[in-house]
Amino acid sequence: MADYILEIGLEEMPAHLVTSSEKQLVKRVKDFLDEHRLAVQEIKPFSTPRRMAVELSGLAEGSEAISEVKRGPAVDRAKDEEGNWSRAAQGFARGQGTTPEELTEKDGYLWANKEIAGVPAKDILAKIGEEVVEQMTFTTYMKWGNHSFHYIRPIRWLVSLLDEEVVPFSVLDVEAGQTTRGHRFLSTDNVKIASAQAYEKTLNDAFVMVDAKTRKDTIVSQLEQIAKDNKWHLDLQSDMAKDLLEEVNNIVEWPTAFAGNFADKYLELPKEVLITSMRDHQRFFFVTNEAGDLLPHFLSVRNGNAEDIENVARGNEKVLVARLEDAAFFYKEDQQKSIADYMERVKKLVFHEKIGTVYEHMQRVQGLSAQLAQALGLSDEEQDDLNRAAQIYKFDLMTGMVGEFDELQGVMGEHYAKLFGEKDAVAKAIYEHYLPTSAEGEVAQTKVGAILAIADKLDSIVTFFAHDMMPSGANDPYGLRRAATGVVRTLEAFDWHFDLLDILLAFEQKNGAVADANLDDVLAFMTDRVRKQALDAGIRKDIVTAGTANVVAGDFVYVADRTKVLSDHVKDDNFRDVMEALARVSRLAKKMEVDTPVEPALLVNDQEKALYEATKDLSLADLKAKGAEAIYQALAALQAPIAAYFDNTMVNDDDEAIKKNRYAQLNAIKTLIDALGNTEDIVIK
Repeated sequence: MADYILEIGLEEMPAHLVTSSEKQLVKRVKDFLDEHRLAVQEIKPFSTPRRMAVELSGLAEGSEAISEVKRGPAVDRAKDEEGNWSRAAQGFARGQGTTPEELTEKDGYLWANKEIAGVPAKDILAKIGEEVVEQMTFTTYMKWGNHSFHYIRPIRWLVSLLDEEVVPFSVLDVEAGQTTRGHRFLSTDNVKIASAQAYEKTLNDAFVMVDAKTRKDTIVSQLEQIAKDNKWHLDLQSDMAKDLLEEVNNIVEWPTAFAGNFADKYLELPKEVLITSMRDHQRFFFVTNEAGDLLPHFLSVRNGNAEDIENVARGNEKVLVARLEDAAFFYKEDQQKSIADYMERVKKLVFHEKIGTVYEHMQRVQGLSAQLAQALGLSDEEQDDLNRAAQIYKFDLMTGMVGEFDELQGVMGEHYAKLFGEKDAVAKAIYEHYLPTSAEGEVAQTKVGAILAIADKLDSIVTFFAHDMMPSGANDPYGLRRAATGVVRTLEAFDWHFDLLDILLAFEQKNGAVADANLDDVLAFMTDRVRKQALDAGIRKDIVTAGTANVVAGDFVYVADRTKVLSDHVKDDNFRDVMEALARVSRLAKKMEVDTPVEPALLVNDQEKALYEATKDLSLADLKAKGAEAIYQALAALQAPIAAYFDNTMVNDDDEAIKKNRYAQLNAIKTLIDALGNTEDIVIK
């Protein structure tokens, strides 16, 4: 057994790509070892802003020797009429690295017994530069020097060490060796690694905590100790705090935490302004008292040691105070105007050059919101609040504060709306219309805010589709996939059932706003978001395909529910039998579409009569009102009658009237099945 270290030394990587690059390197190395049949006990990753590395512990001395038996062409095709080896036999032998004479005959086929010898680990690892390092892919690339090669950042050094021996390879003009680099300021540039086993300790001695987890644990410990010493409350468990911690961890190699302060007067600013200034702009952690009130202090992390740390803290305080001074100025100036003043400026703000202004977008959203409010039965007061929110909800885009801190759009809209005397429900909706801001982010909590959020996102989707600006491939410059996901998640959160197509058509007739949009494309786009959510939740692909089929009018909550219901029943003992019965009905029903009622007088045998009795009182409308689970249970109860029906009934009877009546019965059942999706897509295992 041996140990091996691979390190890729780089210029500083973007913080948000460090962790994903480390994970990618581990996967590529694992796949590389598997492909070459080189066994390893453990793959340990390392990463800092300037490097990504893997240590292979318990590495086999060489790849496993194997014997393979491959089947070739049939014996009767192996030779021609003159007894010469055929081209098929010669090609097969050549592909196996042997000759036709060395092939064996068995069971009417030619067989090649292929012995593949083991390869020393060093020879395999010599390929890791070409097959792993150079194959890495990133979302951000750089080109340097005269090279055409692109990488996340320029490669400055490579370490490739098998125990104490260098395994040579090169990438461009960088030769792999055993020399790494320590901390940019606390160590010398070149640090020699004596052995693969010494990698982590050697770098630690050079002021580089190369293990990302160790580094993060150190940061957390230091931050919590400072907070404890000062009796401050520090939240590191929220999603935003975790994201900040991850980012800070990926911009330092030797962390030292410190505290800073700012004047009490800045606490008069909205806390969101203070938090944004600290967290988003300076990568500072804010602190509170036990009651949750913001305190005039912050915590940060230096990439270095504790030397002159007080000077570092004072420098960071100056940077923060300068930003807070700007915020205080804008906060005061913004209150000198009114919402009406800002809305006049919004009228000139371009939404998109092909679509129009933000104000025109807001007018469409106002009409669509009213349509949704009526469909969902909002009270008169809620409709009034929604109408007012829709009239003004983008006004804060023209404030100085949002101009300086664009992350605060919506947040400042809510805050200023309250200052300007708007109702709390209206102000809250202004904030909530942006939600969710991420795939897993929180959705709106109020009905008024939720409808405004849905309408705002739907109008963006429809109008961009109307101007042929749909997402393609990975390209989605207008965030329409995120918007569609937000609509679906908000609808699910409130369990709102309505047909989107009906809403959009009614709105079109009233406003003429979506006349150029292909609404079928819009429905398909929205359905795809339901599909992705289900796949992300771990639901089987065939179940997702089945559950998201047959979407006609766009009740996406129902579509999501039935997909989940199908997934919930996959492990039922009778699931296979139920799906086979339903799929058989669907396949046959498609051969002759009959929409006339079933004539009981034309039912011949007991089994078709029993099936009729089991289905005659099933109402699709009633079942849909009860939900997807009710539809599934009703259809599952038909499994036995359906099986008996097919065992005793020839659908294509010679009597045309009986035949048509039987197809009418199957089509009636298929209507119920279609309400559950397309059961024919489900793979029965």
